[in-house]
Amino acid sequence: MARLAVNVDHVATLRQARRAKYPDPVAAAILAELGGANGIVVHLREDRRHIQDRDLELLRQIVKTHLNLEMANTEEMLAIATRIKPDRVTLVPERREELTTEGGLNVADQEMKIQDAISVLHRAGIEVSLFIDPVDHQIQAASRVGADVVELHTGIFAEAKTIEERRRQFEILKNAAKLARELALNVHAGHGVDYENVLWLREIQEIEEFSIGHAIVARAVLVGMEQAVRDMVKLLNP
Repeated sequence: MARLAVNVDHVATLRQARRAKYPDPVAAAILAELGGANGIVVHLREDRRHIQDRDLELLRQIVKTHLNLEMANTEEMLAIATRIKPDRVTLVPERREELTTEGGLNVADQEMKIQDAISVLHRAGIEVSLFIDPVDHQIQAASRVGADVVELHTGIFAEAKTIEERRRQFEILKNAAKLARELALNVHAGHGVDYENVLWLREIQEIEEFSIGHAIVARAVLVGMEQAVRDMVKLLNP
């Protein structure tokens, strides 16, 4: 059975648009768990554009499933992670001007730096995932630096304009997931996954967990968070 981790960043995005106290991403996380989510994901960005430090601290206290902190590989973020101790840290690339994470982490070009960060996190008892593009040399680099998990970037697949391109990107993801498992990495996937394209991705048996945010939060605006999560859980495990 595929697991669902719900990213509640965009609940905080809506709150920060008015610098209000609501909607509360912590409340959203509780409702997501009630709806059947297996984990909660937040990205604490360096510019604090949505999730705030207080959100993370409260989430660590109330999340009963699995808390995954997405973050850049910086001294500040490593210090926060080792203090808060989420269940998992996912290292992601980060540019201040981007709307959302635009591509995978280039592990192959910074193996030493990433290996050092993984060592720090492992010593704190935190599982480490790397958000990477579905290409062989990045997967192989993730294995070399000691990652526990790779989260395959599904954005190019999700944004495919033709059925032929979608099929091609699906095969790339399928082969990448297979290689990752052969290298004893746990395989997750995320970015741009929605209620339609997840019907493709659920067929890749090596993918154990999907990280989904925007699609679920957007649906939750109309039907509520619990129902939006239930709907996705049913699609993942028909």
